[in-house]
Amino acid sequence: MQRLLHHFRKSHDVACNVSCIISVNPIRDVACNVSTIFCAFTFHSMKVNGTPFHTIWLHPEIPGIVQVIDQRKLPFEFAVVDLLTARDAFDAIRNMTVRGAPLIGVTGAYGICLGLLGATTGNWRTELEATASLLKSARPTAVNLAILVDEMCLALADCTTNEMAIQQAYREASRFKDREIAWSEAIGENGLPLIEEISRKKNGATVNILTHCNAGWLACIDWGTATAPIYKAFHKGIPIHVWVDETRPRNQGARLTAWELSQEGIAHTVIPDNTGGHLMQHGMVDLCIVGSDRTTLNGDVANKIGTYLKALAANDNGIPFYVALPSSTIDFTMHDGVKEIPIEQREADEVTTMEGVREDGKVGSVQLVNPGSPVANYGFDVTPARLVTGLITERGVCSASEAGIRGLFPERLG
Repeated sequence: MQRLLHHFRKSHDVACNVSCIISVNPIRDVACNVSTIFCAFTFHSMKVNGTPFHTIWLHPEIPGIVQVIDQRKLPFEFAVVDLLTARDAFDAIRNMTVRGAPLIGVTGAYGICLGLLGATTGNWRTELEATASLLKSARPTAVNLAILVDEMCLALADCTTNEMAIQQAYREASRFKDREIAWSEAIGENGLPLIEEISRKKNGATVNILTHCNAGWLACIDWGTATAPIYKAFHKGIPIHVWVDETRPRNQGARLTAWELSQEGIAHTVIPDNTGGHLMQHGMVDLCIVGSDRTTLNGDVANKIGTYLKALAANDNGIPFYVALPSSTIDFTMHDGVKEIPIEQREADEVTTMEGVREDGKVGSVQLVNPGSPVANYGFDVTPARLVTGLITERGVCSASEAGIRGLFPERLG
């Protein structure tokens, strides 16, 4: 296996490099043929220029290599990155080549596979423990990463050789990926009635939904979490319009959610982060749906910074505020999100600069903040359970409470 991996590195030179750039024009919709990148998958729902895609997959021709969409480049370029090592997976998570709690978790699972594939010391179990610790340190807030890495290690407990562990690891990682897809679609089905009810009350008029950050298929594998009910409603013919928070500082709403919705043909409007409250006051929002990076047993929700303020505004205006999440995002060991959830603090340059298309048509960054001024960049905030109307999970909708969560997932608790 080591010789095989060495051959791939030498002959393909693909370690953590962009393997394909499909579109570099940020202004016009380039008609491009993406089917040449991978055609092995036929069961996707979400599309890129009409071709079904997932956010992570195994290379169709080179065994062992993991490929991911480089989300740092969207919507200006569509690029695919090859991951050959556990360090590649760590870097992809840390630098947000991949992001979103479910996708981070699955990437961590495949990172375990890559670590085993590259084991060099002869003591693969020791290397497995080191790889697991490395991967779990990449980003602290999203609990999916730690949960799936630990599940991978547990699944390998009975393996007696590295070769056996490699085979088992890839099977498990693929199973976790398929599980996240199924859970996302189930979230969509369980959230659909909420939109249908509003549509009936409005006599078929457009349902206006506000979302924050990107909890779409890019943050998962397919369907997404917050977007899954939206996609299901749209496919069912319900008129939908989405208010898309830009979501500073990385603009994941303006860049990623808007791109997703454009690809699906869903009506949407990008708004500055502080606009949501104004829209709610004037009856222009029917429903808020957001995702989660970690939800505690009592129903507190950690999500992208700014979510808490949207929940406050929704509560003040009597607008339902739902959180869509798979059970892999629930931390059954925590009971107080504000006190217990670790909040990631990211680099200052995410705030001081902004990336976009310059007048010369090239993508680049510009300075926004007064030089020398200190910057705080908290990546997440916690919305208390009292502000959450309900949790939309793969098993149904429940109250944001320990009783509600226990009711849906009794086997996870003593």
